Amino acid sequence: MTRKGPDSVDRIVGRNIRIYRLQKGLTQTELADQLELTFQQVQKYEKGTNRVGSGRLLKIAIFLGVPVTALFRGSDEMADTDKQSIFDQLAKPHANRLLQAFARIDDDGLRRSVVQLVEEIAKNH
Repeated sequence: MTRKGPDSVDRIVGRNIRIYRLQKGLTQTELADQLELTFQQVQKYEKGTNRVGSGRLLKIAIFLGVPVTALFRGSDEMADTDKQSIFDQLAKPHANRLLQAFARIDDDGLRRSVVQLVEEIAKNH
């Protein structure tokens, strides 16, 4: 019997682990220490190259303070390969920091200006 490797759900779970870890301001090493793993193992989970066992998935959810089901968000969608989901976008480096800083801006006009600036940078990059 051959061992089944990671699939799209494993990649989604890994992406969600990364999102929630970043929201908590934790490094991969801090999560790994809590789980008694190496940061490389956490990195493999987050990239979806290694599957997360059910017991470890529960420990991760408890440590991150989210329901286990939150780690599966987006797994019921059939993603369009040309369009990234909001979860994929949040998993990008610095996305959470940008979103958290943006949320602290109270002035609506300033928020619009920031969006226009970022859109202009993205268009010209």
